[in-house]
Amino acid sequence: MISRSTIDKVFETARVEEVIGEFVQLKKSGSNYKGLSPFSEERSPSFMVSPVKQIWKDFSSGKGGNVVTFLMEQEHYSYPEAIRFLAKKYNIDIEETEQSNEQKHQADERESMFIVSEYARDYFHETLLKSDQGKAIGLSYFKERGFTDETIEKFQLGYSLNEWEAFSSEALNKGYNLKYLESTGLTIVKDDLLSSTGTKHFDRFKGRVMFPIHSMSGRVLGFGGRILINDKKAAKYLNSPESEIYHKGNVLYGIYYAKQSIAKEDNCYLVEGYTDVISFNQAGIENVVSSSGTALSENQIRLINRLTKNITILFDGDAAGMRASIRGIDLILEQGLNVKVVMFPDGDDPDSFSKKVSNQELKEYLKQNSKDFINFKVALLMEEAQHDPVKKAGLIRDIVVSISKIPDRIQREVYIQECSRIMDISENVLFSELAQIDKKEQRDASNRPVQERGSEPVLQKTPQYEQVNELQKYEREIIKILLLYGNNEVDFVDYVAGEEADDSDFLPIKKLKFSNVVSKEIYLNLQDDEVEFTNETFQNIYYEIIYQLNQEESISVDKLVNHDNNEVANMVTTILMDDERHVLSDWERKDIFIKSKKSDLSKMVLDAIYNIRRILIEQKINSLITDIGVEEERDKIMESIRDYNNLKYRLFERLNRVV
Repeated sequence: MISRSTIDKVFETARVEEVIGEFVQLKKSGSNYKGLSPFSEERSPSFMVSPVKQIWKDFSSGKGGNVVTFLMEQEHYSYPEAIRFLAKKYNIDIEETEQSNEQKHQADERESMFIVSEYARDYFHETLLKSDQGKAIGLSYFKERGFTDETIEKFQLGYSLNEWEAFSSEALNKGYNLKYLESTGLTIVKDDLLSSTGTKHFDRFKGRVMFPIHSMSGRVLGFGGRILINDKKAAKYLNSPESEIYHKGNVLYGIYYAKQSIAKEDNCYLVEGYTDVISFNQAGIENVVSSSGTALSENQIRLINRLTKNITILFDGDAAGMRASIRGIDLILEQGLNVKVVMFPDGDDPDSFSKKVSNQELKEYLKQNSKDFINFKVALLMEEAQHDPVKKAGLIRDIVVSISKIPDRIQREVYIQECSRIMDISENVLFSELAQIDKKEQRDASNRPVQERGSEPVLQKTPQYEQVNELQKYEREIIKILLLYGNNEVDFVDYVAGEEADDSDFLPIKKLKFSNVVSKEIYLNLQDDEVEFTNETFQNIYYEIIYQLNQEESISVDKLVNHDNNEVANMVTTILMDDERHVLSDWERKDIFIKSKKSDLSKMVLDAIYNIRRILIEQKINSLITDIGVEEERDKIMESIRDYNNLKYRLFERLNRVV
C-alpha cells in the first residue's frame, strides 16, 4: 500500500489547474478558471477550477472534487492508480507501507508479470511493422481488414512469428525471467529429459496476429491471438490463460480506449470480437467494447456500470448465435442497467457492416434499429411461436422472467404494459405471473444459507417529507458555515427578556453581545439540542469537523476535500464551489454584485440554528397531535403542545417571521 506520507506529498505538490489543463481547455476567470465540461456536451462553460481551494466543480453533471477525484472520473483510475499517476508526473518517490514478506513477494510477482506483458506488446508490434514475415503476413492481414496505420498504432496490434521459440528466446536474451514468461502464458514450458535444463519452451501464440488486452488504466493484462492458416487442430482465436493479472471474466477488450466516450455518450455498445471493436473505432464510434468471445459475466457488467447505465448489444444476423447470447440480457437487467439491442442484416456482423456503409450511415443505422429487449425477444422468437399457443405462452413467460430481473419497480410496470401491448395479453395476467416469480425468488432466497443471501434494502415511507427536506436544507447551511467560516471569530448577539417582562412576553427586550468562534458556537448549540443530522453525508462531515476541532482546535478544509470517503469529498467540494456560479455567468460584468455573507455572519449562524430548532419543535408538535386521541393522556399532551407552541413563537420572533 502507498504510504500516507506519499499521499500527503502528492496532494501538497499536485496543482489541480495544471492536471486538469491537460484534459480541458481552461480560461482564466477572475481568481478561477472555467471551461467546457469533459463529462457532457455543452456550448457554454459550466466547468470551474479553483486554484486557491485546489478543487473543481462541473455544474452540468454535478461532479466535483480534488485533483485525484478528477482523474478517477476522467480516466476512471482507481484511487491508488490516480496517486501513482500524479507521483510520476511530479517526480515523487512512492513509499510503500510496511508489508509482510508474502505481500511484498505477491506485489513483485504481479509487477514482473506486467513488465513482461508490456515487453511482449512492444515486441509483437515491432515484429508486425519491421520483420519481413510480419509485414508479409500479419500487416497484410490487417490491411485486408481495412485497418489504417493509425488504427494499427492505436490498438498496438502485433504479430508473433511462425517459429517455435522466436519470442521466448528473444525475451530470455533480453534478461526476462522464464518464470514470468510462463506465468503470463506467453511461453509454454514442458519437461524434457534430453535438455540440459530438463525443460523445453515454445511460444504460445506462434504464427498469430496479436491483440493486446488492456486494463481500464491501460496496463497490458494479456493477449488474444488469431491464427491465419487453415489448421483444424488449432483454435481460430487463442487468449492468454488465466493468471494473477488476467481474468477473462473481469476484462473487456477495448475498455481503455472506450471509457471516456462511454461516459460522455452515456451508452456502451457491446460486441463479440476484437475486430468489431477496432472497426467501430475506425468508423468514429469509440464507445464500444467486447467480451472477447467469452460469456458475459457480472464483473464485466459492473465494469460498464462504472461508466454508464445503458448497454446496447450488437448482434450479427446469425439467429443461432443470438440465442446463445440472449441470456446475457437477463444478467444485465439484474445488475440494474438498461438494455437495448441492434440486429444486423443476415450475413453481417458489426465489423463487416461498418465497412459496407459510411460512418454517418452506420451511426444512423444504430440509432434507427435500436430496440428494447422485449421487442428484440419477440422479433427473434415470435416467428416460430405465433402458430403454437404453447410456445407463445413460453415466450411470454420468458419475457416476464426477464422483467422480474429489473430491480426498479417503476421500470418493471412500464415493461409489463409494453409486453401486454405487444403480445396482446391482459396486464393482470402478466402482473400475476410476475408476482409468482417474485414469490418463488423469495422462497429460494429464504432457503439459502444466511451467508449467501444479499442484503435487501427495506423501503420505508418517510413521514413529514417536506419537513425532512427543509431540515436538510438547514443542515447543509450549518455545514457550509462551518466549512467557510468555522475558524472565524465574530460578535454574536442574543436576546434576553428584561426584569420587568412577564412569562408571556416573548418579545426581545435587551441585547447581549459576546465574542466566540463560529464552530464553537454551532457545536455548543447543537449539543444542547442533542441534534443528529438526518442526512448521513452531512453527519459524516460534521463528525470529521468535530474530530478536527478536538485534535487541532481548527478546521482543515483541505483534509475534507481530500477525504477518503468520496461522498464526503464530493459534498464538501460542491458546497465550497456554490458561490462560484456567478463567475460562470459574469454577473459582475452585468453590474450584479454579490453581497458578502461574512458581514452578516452572526445572524446567519443563529438563523440556521434557530430554524433547525423550529423544525424539530414542529415535528414534536405533530408527533404529540397524533397521540392526542388517548383520553387519559389528553390534558397532559395538550399542555405539552402549548409549551412547544410558546417556544416556537419565541423562535419566530427571533427569526422576524410572521406566525
